[in-house]
Parts: sequence; C-alpha cells; structure tokens
Amino acid sequence: MQKLQTLKGFRDFLPSKMMIRNEVIRRLKQVFEKYGFDELQTPSLEYQELLLGKCGEEAEKLMYLFQDPGNRKVGLRYDLTVPLARVVTSNQDLPKPFKRYQIQPAYRAENTQKGRYREIYQCDIDIVGSSSPISDAEILAVINDSLKSLGFEKFKIKINSRKILFSSMEKAGIPEDKWLTVAQSIDKLDKKEKDEVKKELLGKGVQKNNIDKLFDNLKNVKPDKYLSEVISLAKKLNVSKSLEFTPTLSRGLDYYTGPIFETVVEEPKIGSITGGGRYDKLLKDLGGVNYPAVGTSIGLDRVCDVIEELNLWPEILKTNSKVLVTIFSEKLIEKSLETAQKIREKNINTEIFQSIESLDKQLKYADKKGIPFAIIIGPEEMKENVLTLKDLNKKTQKKLSLEKVILKLSK
Repeated sequence: MQKLQTLKGFRDFLPSKMMIRNEVIRRLKQVFEKYGFDELQTPSLEYQELLLGKCGEEAEKLMYLFQDPGNRKVGLRYDLTVPLARVVTSNQDLPKPFKRYQIQPAYRAENTQKGRYREIYQCDIDIVGSSSPISDAEILAVINDSLKSLGFEKFKIKINSRKILFSSMEKAGIPEDKWLTVAQSIDKLDKKEKDEVKKELLGKGVQKNNIDKLFDNLKNVKPDKYLSEVISLAKKLNVSKSLEFTPTLSRGLDYYTGPIFETVVEEPKIGSITGGGRYDKLLKDLGGVNYPAVGTSIGLDRVCDVIEELNLWPEILKTNSKVLVTIFSEKLIEKSLETAQKIREKNINTEIFQSIESLDKQLKYADKKGIPFAIIIGPEEMKENVLTLKDLNKKTQKKLSLEKVILKLSK
C-alpha cells in the first residue's frame, strides 16, 4: 500500500495554521501598501537559462531543475528576485522607481531542519530604478514596521555592505576571482565556528595569512559613506533600536552589490527571518536595462514558526466561522437554513450543521472547531419568534431577536 505522506521538506497547513499564515499576510500587505508597494505575481516555473548563473554555485546546487514534457529545460524558482528582474526587463514602460511586493512560494532542495524547508513562502518588497540611499533606508523601515506589526519586539536588523566586505578582502590580498566564493563561506559564520569557516576557505585555495588578515580587517572596519547615509536615513524613519552594523554579514547570493541586511530574533534560535540588499547589476546581467534595485524578503514560514513557538497571538481564532446554526429537528431544518442565510447576507461567516444529531454533539463540534457562537432554534424559540444565542467561550446564552443576534455577531 502506498505510504500517505508529504515529501520531505514540504508541509500541509491545517486550517488552524492557515489562520495564522493568512493573518501574517494580511498585516504584511497592510504595511507594504502603506509604503506605496503594489502586488506582483510570477510563475513558479522559469527557464533554466534565467535561473542559472545569477545566484551562485551554492544556490544552484539547491535548485529543482528538470525537463518538462516538451523537453524544455525548466526549473522551479529559487527566489522571487530573479523573476522580478525578468518582469522589469520585459516591461520597460513600468513607472520608475517600480515598487512591488510579492508573496509566493520558492523551492530549495535544502537539508531540512528547524525553520528550513524545501517549499518556502517569501514575502518580498523591492524598489527598482532608484540608486538613492532613501530606497535602502525605506526597505529597512518596512522590515522594522512589518515585524512590529506582527508583535515582534526582540529582533535585530543586521546591516553591512558587499563593498565593505570586498574592500576588506582586497586589503587582505585575496584575489578578486575568489571574492564571491569567500563571501559564501563568510555567510556561514552564523551557523559555523570561525575555525570551521577558515578551514573551508583553506579548502577553496585561500592562503592562511590572507584569511587571518581578512578576519582582522573585519574586526575594525566601519560603515562607508553610502552605508552611513543609509543608516542615518533609516534612523529618521524610526529604525534605530533594531539596527546593528555587522561587518561579517555576507548574504550567500552572488547578485548583491551594495548594502545587505538580515534580521534575526533572539528567541527561538531559528536563523534569519528576513534577508535582502542592493543588487544594481542583476537586470543588466539578464540582458536588460541597467536599472539599480534594492529589496528584501521576509520568510513567512519562519515568521509563523516564531509566532507559534512564542505564542505571540494567544487570541488568534482557529476558524473563520463566527457562528454555528444548529438543527434541532427535521421539522426545523428549513428555519435553520433560512436563519443562516439571513445572517450570511449581513457578511457574517455562518456555518450550519450538516445533519440531524443531538444538540450536545453539534455544540461539541462548534467548540472543537473554535466557533465562538452557536444558535439554537427549537420549538420554544419558534413559538416566541426568537433565537437562543450561546457564547461558547463564556458559557452563557440568551434569547434574542434575529436583528439583535446579527447586531451582536457584527461586533
């Protein structure tokens, strides 16, 4: 018999988890749109030619690449930034700067662990067509506001610049053709000990004295002029307590050219929950117009994991249903259906029980599902032309007219 299970790294999301995910998305969209970002969606499948050579060797090892039934070489998108670059290159009449947000899945053949999955939902914001530090600062402000809107209090937005990192490598005597692969190793410092990273660099052919000089340089380096301006502008946008200059921050993707940023929470230890930066050459590398760009991705899956683990939203509902209309008897089915429909016409999410069962069983169903109210319509209610509204959380009930029930449920 076939084993009924999901693929490793892929997950089902039951309704109770979807309530959290949908609320996260709702709050993030609200923040994104407040800053003038509009929504974009792109296909899950792209041509391999587009995906390869943009993110770096480490990323390409994790890509899902295959031939489709038409023998075309295609792949599942690794992130949302490369498809964005394709869209802007193909639609050059878009207003510039082009400010978009995108909330869709990306696919990576990761070694699965806590907070690391193979199908991940990214919530991206990007500004294309602006080389101003205002754009970088605004991205930082959106990150800060987004996490605060989700109830996060203890988080750090780490910030650095690829230019600072590459300058430190140059001063350490590391050849330019090794800068990107060295950056990929430096990016692992949040997961590995310094000695492990040094060993990895030795394995990549970097000389020991150059490695030691690099780490010495990174101890003393300061923000350059552009990054200092970004930090100053971000502080004017109320991003101050959460900002932290981190010279060893690298970000693993090859296309970053300037400021880079990553957000971590103190608890639980789950890795970064946002990551991004400036990528001024990606569109040109795709054969398009040389537009500068900056953006970030907020990891929906990790954000939801943190919300659940820290119980940040103890009051979150388990269902969208506001009320269950019970069925007292076969004779009263039509009355229950009529009542449910009248309540729905007032845009109140209303469920009706699907069969004639004991009232106790129907109320237990509502309680288990997390429906806060139930309506009972029995012979007594019919005679008095009222409904019994039960508050399943407070364990109270009251006879009310339909109009007053609707008024109470609308609050």
